[in-house]
Amino acid sequence: MRKKILFIVLFALVGFGAMKVPFSQLVGAENLRFSLFDFYGPIAGAFVGSVWGLVTVGLMQLINWTFAGFPVDTGTILRFFPVLFGVLYFAKHQKWTLAIPVLAMIAFWAHPESRAAWYFALYWTIPLIMYPFHKKFIFARALGTTFTQHAVGGALWVWVFNMKAALWIGLIPVVWKERMLMAIGITITYIVFNYLFSLVQVKTSFKLPFVTLHPRFVVRTK
Repeated sequence: MRKKILFIVLFALVGFGAMKVPFSQLVGAENLRFSLFDFYGPIAGAFVGSVWGLVTVGLMQLINWTFAGFPVDTGTILRFFPVLFGVLYFAKHQKWTLAIPVLAMIAFWAHPESRAAWYFALYWTIPLIMYPFHKKFIFARALGTTFTQHAVGGALWVWVFNMKAALWIGLIPVVWKERMLMAIGITITYIVFNYLFSLVQVKTSFKLPFVTLHPRFVVRTK
């Protein structure tokens, strides 16, 4: 347990560092940006399980808010919650995770403003489509993850900020580009850390029996 806690703290500290590296502007929010954390955060549950993954991501955000003096506004909180659901989708190949984007679609269509842009929410069928390929292809898993996060964020955003239908419609040609980059980033990040963790176990005495590794992306020993 001591090693596990140390691992989670170190993993969270790396995530805190990733939060400081900006990736792109969040469309519709002038003061919010995506960062490398959006690649890094969702993969936590795949290594230490969904519950510990949620704890790890929560610790990353707590460290970040502590160093920033807790300047937490509504937009910042709304940016944090979708990552938690992304952790669950990436970690779990279970049908109940499909309820997340489905409920998000229902919530989106229930709002009078976004109802006029109802077809925007069809993006959120992608986690359902990717589900059969969850175990076979990391990219499919990552794509389902990033659109699960997008679904939760979109549903929350329209109810909190009452974003107009025209803006949702205008985002349609932007979303697929943004989310493809996100999925590629999550895929690469997961593979890289899978190799790194396997390398640690091969080259040092610091064993990680509590970490689940993908057998396809490990250091091969003779």
